[in-house]
Amino acid sequence: MIKKQSFAEAFAELEAITEWFEKGDVDLDEGLKKFERGLVLAKMCKEKLGEVENKVIELKKKFNNEA
Repeated sequence: MIKKQSFAEAFAELEAITEWFEKGDVDLDEGLKKFERGLVLAKMCKEKLGEVENKVIELKKKFNNEA
């Protein structure tokens, strides 16, 4: 079972993976695992940002209707 991470945790892990790749001298097998994990993390972050964006839109609509 995959632990549910906060956006900050997922983003930090994604940054660490990116830095690992930027160092060069990458092991192919490890790189493939990290790449796959990075895709999962990127998807999680994108979904969370979408949720937040939808909430902001809802709040703006509510605020505009009350004003």
